[in-house]
Amino acid sequence: MTAILVTGADLAPQALDLLEGYEVIYAGKTPTEDDLVALCRAHDPVAIIVRYGKVGPAVMDAAPALKVISKHGSGTDTIDKAAAQARGIEVVAAVGANAAAVAEQALALLLACAKSVVALDARMHAGHWDKATHKSLELGGRTIGLIGLGAIGLRFARMADALGMRVLGFDPYAKNLPAYVQAVDLTTTWAESDAISLHCPLTDDNRGLLNAETLARCKRGVIVINTARGGLIEEAALLAAVRSGQVAMAGLDSFAVEPMAPGHPFQGEKNIVLSPHIGGVTSDAYVNMGVGAAKNLLQVLARQTTSV
Repeated sequence: MTAILVTGADLAPQALDLLEGYEVIYAGKTPTEDDLVALCRAHDPVAIIVRYGKVGPAVMDAAPALKVISKHGSGTDTIDKAAAQARGIEVVAAVGANAAAVAEQALALLLACAKSVVALDARMHAGHWDKATHKSLELGGRTIGLIGLGAIGLRFARMADALGMRVLGFDPYAKNLPAYVQAVDLTTTWAESDAISLHCPLTDDNRGLLNAETLARCKRGVIVINTARGGLIEEAALLAAVRSGQVAMAGLDSFAVEPMAPGHPFQGEKNIVLSPHIGGVTSDAYVNMGVGAAKNLLQVLARQTTSV
């Protein structure tokens, strides 16, 4: 049977139904490059579904039959797209499959930061009652700046608008924006936003987008939310900004290196709310991403077979 390699330990049953007739090989929860190379040499897959780990030239060269790399989700920064293009391998993504899940996680982090949910929970469990001394932030009437207006960013924009927030958006590729999103440049985003939420892919051009210089241009006390990619933020600069009060709170679901290593400076920082890159990890998104990844690779294989 023709093989399909999944860089993970499982795939939704609905996706497996679509791949009936193929041998599906699993690489496990934390596959290394050596693991993937060995599996490619052993099975020579025609397609790879990318969940975890990175797929670069060594993996591609170990699979001469490889025709398509399909991302189990929307972010393709873990796939060397230039190497794939050079080898005639198509790269596709299940864009929008996890949009609802990630947008909801961004909202959860925003609310957790604005309402001190984590800190107050810890205080309550420790027996304290801080009603007389605590004041949280009201989001209605405040401005949120969104960087990236794809499926996730636009869904989150709708949520922010429903809260009564003024929504600014920066995305040079976005068109036909809804009336409640005001398209602006980055300079305006930094200067006018009470909260900033990242929803863009990671590229060579925007790596370290939030750094010491851009954070200094933001309003003092800004809230920073990141459910996109950790590489968009220079972590040392964000930590310094949090400690100085330039950033009041940060809610982060993605990091420069994942999993986060023990002893990371963010750990124990009271004004940073952390989650382990689970924005897109819901039961519904799991199915949507798996089905989307399977459909995408089957479309590529069908098109390539027809064109031969």
